[in-house]
Amino acid sequence: MAYTLAFDVYGTLINTSGVFDKLTRMITDRAEPFMKLWRQKQLEYSFRRGLMRQHTDFSVCTRDALSYCCTSLEVPLTQEQKDDLLQEYTTLPIFEDVKNCLIECREAGHDLYAFSNGSASAVKQLLEHAGIIELFDGIVSTEEVHMFKPSPIVYRYFTAHTGAGTSDTWLISGNSFDVMGARACGWNAAWVQRSGDITFDPWGEFEPTAAIKSLQNLPGVLADS
Repeated sequence: MAYTLAFDVYGTLINTSGVFDKLTRMITDRAEPFMKLWRQKQLEYSFRRGLMRQHTDFSVCTRDALSYCCTSLEVPLTQEQKDDLLQEYTTLPIFEDVKNCLIECREAGHDLYAFSNGSASAVKQLLEHAGIIELFDGIVSTEEVHMFKPSPIVYRYFTAHTGAGTSDTWLISGNSFDVMGARACGWNAAWVQRSGDITFDPWGEFEPTAAIKSLQNLPGVLADS
């Protein structure tokens, strides 16, 4: 059976820790806690803005989270360094398992979409830089509805935009909040657990349809479903 596949971008296709090397050159041994806090606050700020109905470009959440980290961790980055890190976010690398997975999914007859909190232009730039944009049928950005995942508004927008049936749609994401949001809307969802020390949120009723260690396992999961 052919499905409509909604691939999350940041943290699933795109390795957000790709900026780590540059950060390490700036602040050496403090780079790891800085990077973790930056990602945490980036997501937190998107959640807050969603609840407040104060939508903005996801890059603003990224910028504000960076400023927070500098203040909270007392890391005095210059404006030039901050700009350099934010620019790096526009050319982050893909994970090694991405391209072959996408090719196999297309060959199996599935429709592939990039589905992101990021703006369509930012996602397009990332996918073009990675050389994989031609493997997608389209980009669906939550900016169109001025909301962020995991609001049900964005998942309903995706199915309306693509014409996909709820039960025929799979979200593929490395972010548990995203998986839970999709499952709450009746989608199938594959959680990509790239690290063994990452725990899925224990809410029970919104468990992933499938949990995989790598995207290379996805085609098999879809074939067996």
